[in-house]
Amino acid sequence: MDTPGVSAGNSSVAPLADTDSKVQRRRWIILGVLITSLMAIVLDNTVLNVALKTIAEPTAGLGASQSQLEWAINSYTLVFAGLLFTFGVLGDRIGRKRMLMVGLASFGLFSLITAYSHSPDQLVWARAAMGLAAAAVMPQTLSIISNVFDPAERPRAIGIWAVAVGIGIAIGPIVGGLLLAHFWWGSVFLINVPFCAASVVAIALLVPESKNPNPGRIDYVGVLASIAGLVLVVYGIIQGGDKGSWVHLDVLGPALGGLAILAFFVWYEARVRYPSLDVRLFRDARLSSAIAALSLVFFGMMGALFFLSFYLQSVRGYTPLKAGAFSLAFAVAQMLTAPRSAALVRRFGAKSVVASGLLLVTAALISYQLLNVATPIWVLALAFFVQGAGMGLVMPPATEAVMSVVPRERAGAGSALTNTARQVSGALGVAVLGSILAQAYRSQLGPHLSALPAPARNAATSSITASQAVAAKLGPAGRDLSAFADTSFVHAMHLTTLISAAITLLGALVVMRWMPGRARAGTARQAQAAGSAGEAAHVNGAVPASETAAVPGNGAVPGNGAVLVSEAAPASEVAAGGPGGPAAREG
Repeated sequence: MDTPGVSAGNSSVAPLADTDSKVQRRRWIILGVLITSLMAIVLDNTVLNVALKTIAEPTAGLGASQSQLEWAINSYTLVFAGLLFTFGVLGDRIGRKRMLMVGLASFGLFSLITAYSHSPDQLVWARAAMGLAAAAVMPQTLSIISNVFDPAERPRAIGIWAVAVGIGIAIGPIVGGLLLAHFWWGSVFLINVPFCAASVVAIALLVPESKNPNPGRIDYVGVLASIAGLVLVVYGIIQGGDKGSWVHLDVLGPALGGLAILAFFVWYEARVRYPSLDVRLFRDARLSSAIAALSLVFFGMMGALFFLSFYLQSVRGYTPLKAGAFSLAFAVAQMLTAPRSAALVRRFGAKSVVASGLLLVTAALISYQLLNVATPIWVLALAFFVQGAGMGLVMPPATEAVMSVVPRERAGAGSALTNTARQVSGALGVAVLGSILAQAYRSQLGPHLSALPAPARNAATSSITASQAVAAKLGPAGRDLSAFADTSFVHAMHLTTLISAAITLLGALVVMRWMPGRARAGTARQAQAAGSAGEAAHVNGAVPASETAAVPGNGAVPGNGAVLVSEAAPASEVAAGGPGGPAAREG
């Protein structure tokens, strides 16, 4: 079967941006522009979290229920994830710079529409439109980085990119808190408009254009199947939380139907010539274990951020600004660990670094068991710091592991793969953990509501915000209800964080079992020299990729640390600086 995006006769890449001396001189400025343009997209993943309580209020917000709040988050992430590969291919075909500018302009427009939503349903649909525009932006950034930077500098550039993503996620709640302290809830989206406009201008002036000379066709069946399957699975999960039962036709029907569609999606993608998700890439243990690490750490993180916002604002009574300020500990920890992750990988290997990061995240999630209605708040700040440190050790090495495996002419697919893993797992984290939280909260609070009339009971159990609204209407008699709501939420949060910790621990075990270990120094140097030579000849057009000399491949690593080297690495690995290329430090 032909490899999508690579011609059978000559797989050499068209002249790329990094052959231009002017581009080379301003490559770090270009990286800064790409990161700046990416910030609006990344911030939007978490800026909404701190506004959830406000949007749930019937007067200051939209009176959204917990399931509507989950959909406001997941409509964005699911459309984002479902279209990443499509826009990665479109960027490879029509030009990555052009697609980046179109995506940013659309994101600014849809952000403006979202800011003035008048109902929860309008908010959900407008957020879905923002997800579509974000999908056009995200894969182009890593694709351009892969084409602007040579293999020797690419890991550092990708590491900086990954740090920026992590910091953007961490400071989202702070930005949201600052805006909510002075403006209405829609301001958390309105800020994107000038941000996107300035980014479009900077990209037009500074960023070079690049394309794949042999782009694949758009896989319409795969795109539709992936979105339909994911939406049905998430819908079933959220319904389970709303109904308080997982054994229900409205829950099992959509969830099982979604799983069946996703199974068809995997089967179809393995057989089509130009797949939206090339499942054959997962045969590489380096890539598949890195994707698993990214997926599981984001599953736990996004789910935790969802309910910790309610803990800080509803249980502890903090303003949105004070609640958002706690993410500073998360951001500072990432700034300390992420830039040092590359040096740690060179010394200890990606397996040890990524697994250690996942274990730190697991420890942080377990430490949330210490939180109650009166715990000293520094305990949460410390847990945030540890979790941020763990994220800083996971994201850069895992992202670089994926990008080093994927051929450079298919950098859009590699970028989309890492971002799809983050977005899908984040959406599932919010849906699964949010539904578990809702069901646990309802069962814990229910026995304390027997004295209330049926309509008030139903309203009080929908979320802690609704419980407190009912308690406020009861006057002095509602004080007990408010206290029961707080303790019930903390109990539900404890259960949910334990499940999150189990999932991130599973990620650490996956990495320790399947991610390749550190290679011998001699093998690594040999791979670097061969990969650099192959890359240089390949970029300059002297040697077609199909004729590049064989270099050490991505062999299995036995338990005793000996490296089994394959006879020849695929040409795509040489062109990518992949397992046999300069980025490799694992066997």
